[in-house]
Amino acid sequence: MAEVSHREFRALAEFRYQLRRFLSFSEAAAKHAGVEPQQHQLMLAVKAKEPEQAGIAFLAERLQLRHHSVVGLVDRLEASGLVRRTHLASDRRVAQVELTKKGERILHALSLHHREELRSAIPNLIENLTEILQETELRNHAKERGRGA
Repeated sequence: MAEVSHREFRALAEFRYQLRRFLSFSEAAAKHAGVEPQQHQLMLAVKAKEPEQAGIAFLAERLQLRHHSVVGLVDRLEASGLVRRTHLASDRRVAQVELTKKGERILHALSLHHREELRSAIPNLIENLTEILQETELRNHAKERGRGA
């Protein structure tokens, strides 16, 4: 079984802590903006897919949710005036989702806020990832030296 050093455990724990802090920030920011965290994530996925339109299957994959859960999210966002759902003329069963102007404004404000938070969080994340990778490289080099002896 592969070894995991105490330093790696510490770096992994710190990395997960930093990720959790960012996710906690993100959830609070979304709620403060009047949307649920998953709704924010859906809006972000829709925007990132542009200029193509985002279908329900794409959104389900991006959010790691089931089709019917995404349909429910889209229903609530549509009722709030944040997204618009259209159907393909060639196949009315296929729904495409796009942001409304209101949705664009909320997502833009949230994204600016997230960018600032990431600017402060990224150095710690990079430091922890670097430590994890360095420890792994050291272990791999030690194994290679052991095989060559």
